[in-house]
Amino acid sequence: MDASYDKNAAIAVLPAIRKLQDKALLRWLARSDLSVHERPPELLAGVLDALGLPPLHEGLGALRMWGQTGDRPTVWIAAADPVYLEPRLDHLWLHELTRDSVQPAELRLLIDHLQETLAETTSFGFARLGACGYLRSREPLMTPVVPPYVVDQQVPSEFLPEGPGAAEFRNLQSEIEMALHDHEVNQRRVAAGKQPVNALWLWGGGMAPERKTRHLPPLFANEPLLHGYWESGNAIADLWPGTMDEVLEACTGGFVAVTPAQQDDAFLVDCLNALRAALRSDRVSHLTLLFRDGCRADIRRSHALRFWRRTSALFE
Repeated sequence: MDASYDKNAAIAVLPAIRKLQDKALLRWLARSDLSVHERPPELLAGVLDALGLPPLHEGLGALRMWGQTGDRPTVWIAAADPVYLEPRLDHLWLHELTRDSVQPAELRLLIDHLQETLAETTSFGFARLGACGYLRSREPLMTPVVPPYVVDQQVPSEFLPEGPGAAEFRNLQSEIEMALHDHEVNQRRVAAGKQPVNALWLWGGGMAPERKTRHLPPLFANEPLLHGYWESGNAIADLWPGTMDEVLEACTGGFVAVTPAQQDDAFLVDCLNALRAALRSDRVSHLTLLFRDGCRADIRRSHALRFWRRTSALFE
């Protein structure tokens, strides 16, 4: 995004639209320019697309670490997130294990075990920062580009790297799965009726980009990956304040607001009503709404004239 971008445009990442029951808001959204992804895109990629910026294909793990620590990593990094690979008849099925479903103490024990059993005499190592795991390597390693929430409830082999170098990744993945199989953390989780952490999803491998000033709107989010990107661009970023009204009060122009993923219907209604009022009052020039189930709505004030649009099949 260059200096000529619309400084009054707002981008909001919101919970899934298909849960919305408010008929007035559904009619309002039906009049906008709507599109839908077959699979929900990676969060940063969706925001960059809305900003008119190119996607990143590597270094996402290092950017996320940058967002957590505030310091640019100087080595090759990949994110290493806990997942459950469910064995089915002729394939594996991936289940994302959210940060809320795996306690930091559990992840610490698993990461420490991998460091002790796989990494003591090798060129790579494992580390944990809060609820996030990482793989550090002296040599680049091919990894998937997308995080586990993009692969959730799907066959993971479709997202794995191919070509020269892919065998090294697959071998490491297999070693991780074998090391985690009977770990005491997983025994306790299974006994408690929880899904075991029987694998780590390695993704976003690469070096962090060099720091370079970018013209970006203020960010309000709890996502460390986005904070890392804003940090790399010397741009203003803050945590999600709690409500969309507080975001609107905190800045005079446009913004990027990323709401927490797990929210109830009332939260989504409150966010949409606040954004709708901001557009009606010309507080923002236009809205780009990115819903976490893959729907996107681009809305301008003039879309209110599309009175014949009362519903959309995309919401079903």
